Amino acid sequence: MPNISYDDFAKLDLRIAKIIHTERIPGKTKIIKGIIDLGEEKREIVIGGAEYYKPEELIGKTVVAIANLEPRKIAGLESNAMLLAADVNDKPFWLTVKEEVPVGTKIK
Repeated sequence: MPNISYDDFAKLDLRIAKIIHTERIPGKTKIIKGIIDLGEEKREIVIGGAEYYKPEELIGKTVVAIANLEPRKIAGLESNAMLLAADVNDKPFWLTVKEEVPVGTKIK
């Protein structure tokens, strides 16, 4: 991967979010429909990893999201953010926080 400048990194709006709702998408085995709370607003997103996680296992997780990613249509749904995850053999491990950090908190 090429190096990026600090200015490029500063363009990312990384925030703490909480997964507040999830559900299966009929006919899809690798993605889940979700709602995240970003503090000031709630957004619909598409979450990968449905073959590894049940939707209810994700509810309540405090995660890191890219809040200013351009919306993208996936399986007919508009995903309005992206959760950050480590990828181990195609299985996502969501980046979470252990401490109580308010949703919407910006990551620098």
